[in-house]
Amino acid sequence: MSRSKSQSLLDDVLFAPDFELSDLRGLNVGREWERVESSETSDPEFSAADGWNKSSVTVRLPKEKEKWADESEAPQLEVPDVYHRSLLDIIKTVCRDPEASSYQWIPYKQFWRRPKNSSDGTVDEESAEVDDIRVYSELFNSDAMLLEYEKIRSQPLDPDDPPDTEVAIVPIMLWSDSTHLASFGSASLWPIYAFFGFISKYIRNKPTSFCAHHLAYVPSLPDFIQDKYQSLYDTAATADVLRFCKRELMNAIWLLILDPEFMKAYEHGILEKCGDGILRRLFPRFFTYSADYPEKILLACIRYLAQCPCPRCLIQKADISEMGTPADMERRNILRVDTTAIQNLIDGARRSVFRKGFALNSKKITKILDPKSLVTTRSAFSQRLSKFGFNFYSMFVPDLLHEFELGVWKAVFTHLLRILYAEGKDRIQILNKRYGNLWSLYEYAQVDNLGSALCPHLAAKQFVVSRTMCLQ
Repeated sequence: MSRSKSQSLLDDVLFAPDFELSDLRGLNVGREWERVESSETSDPEFSAADGWNKSSVTVRLPKEKEKWADESEAPQLEVPDVYHRSLLDIIKTVCRDPEASSYQWIPYKQFWRRPKNSSDGTVDEESAEVDDIRVYSELFNSDAMLLEYEKIRSQPLDPDDPPDTEVAIVPIMLWSDSTHLASFGSASLWPIYAFFGFISKYIRNKPTSFCAHHLAYVPSLPDFIQDKYQSLYDTAATADVLRFCKRELMNAIWLLILDPEFMKAYEHGILEKCGDGILRRLFPRFFTYSADYPEKILLACIRYLAQCPCPRCLIQKADISEMGTPADMERRNILRVDTTAIQNLIDGARRSVFRKGFALNSKKITKILDPKSLVTTRSAFSQRLSKFGFNFYSMFVPDLLHEFELGVWKAVFTHLLRILYAEGKDRIQILNKRYGNLWSLYEYAQVDNLGSALCPHLAAKQFVVSRTMCLQ
């Protein structure tokens, strides 16, 4: 302890008028330090009081030419320290919140009604003829939620429910993102979190609304996996085996999250008195899963940038260059569907790996799976939800942050800057001046509280930041 802190201990603590020295009698410093140390090793960030559970999952370890009567007999790797929360408990907490009075429990269609154009192309405000233009702005006015709501309402009601019980969907929107925490070193974090679609995006996207609910943290494959594999088979695990284990780990964690209690609620609903005082039978449903491309590949259980690289459709890699053409629009309608035939293909490939000893990249396996770029892992969502008619491929919606703003847009902008540098003269200076004017307009809009109206169209701040990153 420094001199200044020692003096502060005397003046501000021990000699303070409201401090009684007699309170220190019986204090055992050694015992208190032990309590501090034990609290540091008990993961206070993942407190059980906050609903966190600490579990482990297992991953089967295949080996070429090693055969087992059944996959369950193959050696397994235990991955410890999987932190997760009950998705059902999170749903109950959100629905009991007093803010539930602002949730949109019943989906609807939204239209913008405008007068039709006259023969000369102008808009006749007094005309009786109008156009009704469908507006898509939230999950609760989308066709997907409307169809699911009608499907649930068509089911027989629970006879034990009171007659005034409402039926409602709990629309779940999932996110996950593997994040590197430092420029140097290997510190990383891989969170899975959930939002709920009955909350407006204008509220949901505000950090101060605390609408993001952390669901789980995905660990990396343990460092001892090669030691374990070496001890079992007297050889190192190949790159194909490590990729297989990584896919298996991700889906094992989702099997842990989609536990029996959640699945019971998914099928039969849960009866809850919500925060607005209304009794509802709530049915959890998944609608979107936003992630970058590598994570979508893990979750969709398809090969990375293979013959059919898209997690939603079966467009061929060779046809991607024709994006935007009429032929491309037709191909996009050939969607991936989690059919029984697809599930049988994957199960057959797994049997060949574990029961017949085929290598993961053998010609036998690739012949079975390559036409649709499948892999020898079946999605956890498929295992749990396919019997309810849920096509999990439809969850993987485009992610503007990862797939455009941090990828395509940055690459295009960098290329444009290179063109200007190649042109020479004062081209870059003119660009800087124009963006400087945009930035001034952005600042003016902020001062005059016009940011919400102007900034989405100008996107000046994003352009300036992107330009700075590119120039670095």
